[in-house]
Amino acid sequence: MIERLVPDGLWELFQRVVPEAPTRPQGGGRRRHGDREVLAAIIFVATTGCTWAQLPPVFGPSGPTAHRRFTEWSRARVWAKPHRLVLDELGSRGELDWSRCAIDSVNMRALKGGDLTGPNPVDRGKKGAKIHLITDRAGLPISMAISGANLHDSQALQPLIRAIPPIRSRRGRRRRKPGKLHGDKGYDYNHLRRWLRERGIIHRLARKGVEFSKRLGRHRWQVERTMAWLAGCRRLHRRYERKAEHFLAFAGIACALICFRRLTK
Repeated sequence: MIERLVPDGLWELFQRVVPEAPTRPQGGGRRRHGDREVLAAIIFVATTGCTWAQLPPVFGPSGPTAHRRFTEWSRARVWAKPHRLVLDELGSRGELDWSRCAIDSVNMRALKGGDLTGPNPVDRGKKGAKIHLITDRAGLPISMAISGANLHDSQALQPLIRAIPPIRSRRGRRRRKPGKLHGDKGYDYNHLRRWLRERGIIHRLARKGVEFSKRLGRHRWQVERTMAWLAGCRRLHRRYERKAEHFLAFAGIACALICFRRLTK
């Protein structure tokens, strides 16, 4: 079970970013569970959507222990780093296609409220959260952010572009901007087009009252498929975490797993 959830390649990447275990006084305390066992338990919670209390004993660490380590690593901002390492490896192999990227978002209900939530305009004003995403031409997530459900999509475009990490290329310098960016009518603003042009990014943002929905799907279906891939991390179907850093951690785990699957093909 542990080797299936955390294969050797993923474990090697995670070892490069996981902080060292704190030193313990000799002769006291319980044995600290291994990081690989705990990581497998966290991925199980993320992908199955079970609660920490429902974590099966086969992993070794209990639910509270896994949650405590998850919180510790979230505070250390660990979860975005494996995603970046996988992107670096994909980029060095030439498997990232920057020629036609796409931007989109997905809403989910926040059952317990918490940080970075807001009234969802498409869910009768109930508390909700939103995941914003930029993908490459094949649908691999290269930039991700979270917000309250009431944040307009257009306000996330600039932060998402700025958040793209410098990713290795097969040849030449690292890259951190798409050649072309597709977006739906939620991004139909002249100041965003002007901002993208200033950075040398060709914009293909749909215009209200001009492009039809069927035409929009020609180059944006990859990002919509990636949103469906995110749903494979069942902990993202609904937001149960009151703390934004915990919800962001689960989204980061999902993005890392999506990219790692491509890496191992």
